[in-house]
Amino acid sequence: MQVPKNIYEQAEISLTPIKTDMTLEEFLESDLEGYEYVKGEIIPMPAASWEHGLICSRVFSRLVLYVQEHQLGEVVTPDTGFQVGERVLKPDVAFLSKDRLPDDHSRACPVSPDLAVEVISHTDVTRRTIEKAFAYLEAGTQIVWILEPIGKTVTVYRSETDIELLTRTDTLTGEDVVEGFSCPVAQLFE
Repeated sequence: MQVPKNIYEQAEISLTPIKTDMTLEEFLESDLEGYEYVKGEIIPMPAASWEHGLICSRVFSRLVLYVQEHQLGEVVTPDTGFQVGERVLKPDVAFLSKDRLPDDHSRACPVSPDLAVEVISHTDVTRRTIEKAFAYLEAGTQIVWILEPIGKTVTVYRSETDIELLTRTDTLTGEDVVEGFSCPVAQLFE
C-alpha cells in the first residue's frame, strides 16, 4: 500500500501520532521508515540528538560484545522494527536470544525482543515511553530498560508491579535474560 502524501506532510508539521486507515499488515509491508505503528496510528520518529546517540552506542556496544562473546543471540539497533502485539516498535537497542531469532530477516521481527532498551530523548513523551514499556512486557519481553539522561537513571521494568530505579551508583545487570551481563550505570552516561 502506498502511503498518501498528506501523511508525510502531516508528520513534518508535528510529532504527534497520525491516525491512518493503514492496518498492521499493510504497515509491515510498506516501505515507510522513520515511524512506529501503534493501533491505527503512525508515530513519527525524529532524528536522535547527539546525547541520545551516544547513550544508545554505549548500551549497544557493551551488550553486543557480551552477547557475541557468549553466543547468546543478537543485539540490534533502533532501525529494527519488532511486532509487539498490535504495534510495530523500534527500541533504541534490543536483544533477542538465539532460540527466538526469526528466519525471515526481510521484515520487522515477528516477535517482541527479550530485552528492549529505550533512551528518553528531548522529543519523547514520557507517558508514551512508559506505555511502550508495558506493551513490550505484555507481548512477552522479559525486561525493559528505560534510560533517562538528565537524572542519569535506568528504570528496569520486569512487570507492571516489578519496577526498579537504578542511579549512577548502581550496577545494571542482564539478570536471567542476558545472563552474566553487568555494567555500572554511570558508564552509560559518561
